[in-house]
Amino acid sequence: MRHNKKFNHLSRTADHRHAMLANMTISLIMHKRITTTLAKAKALKKYAEPLINRCKDDSTHSRRVVFSYLQNKEALKELYGPVAEKVGDREGGYTRIIKLGHRLGDAAPICFIELVDFDDNMAKTAKTGKKTRRSRRSSKPAAAEAAAEAPATEEKAEE
Repeated sequence: MRHNKKFNHLSRTADHRHAMLANMTISLIMHKRITTTLAKAKALKKYAEPLINRCKDDSTHSRRVVFSYLQNKEALKELYGPVAEKVGDREGGYTRIIKLGHRLGDAAPICFIELVDFDDNMAKTAKTGKKTRRSRRSSKPAAAEAAAEAPATEEKAEE
């Protein structure tokens, strides 16, 4: 019976799949964003997020467990250093998948997978909020008032 065998095998043997996911996780930790196919990104998310979650507890045991998966000292230092600081207060959802379209050669769906707390561009757009037509109308009178006050302040500066 196929109980509890729901994960994507990615058309690879178990050893190849584990090695590939470990290498992709190391690249994700070191570079904070990688481009890959959608199927691999979804498999990587399930592989990497428990490891990132484990880095919140900086103990010898947790370091050894994560090292048994990754086998890379530099990635371990990065994970328990800057990554652990950024995700310390986050409950989960450490990665984000952004779809990019399809690859030209075989039409495979391509995407970014990135660490959420390390993308500065997305953080800036999230803070400013979505601009709507209604908000532009309300900002025009405010801009006109600011423009009317600006010459008055210039005249005061000249006196």
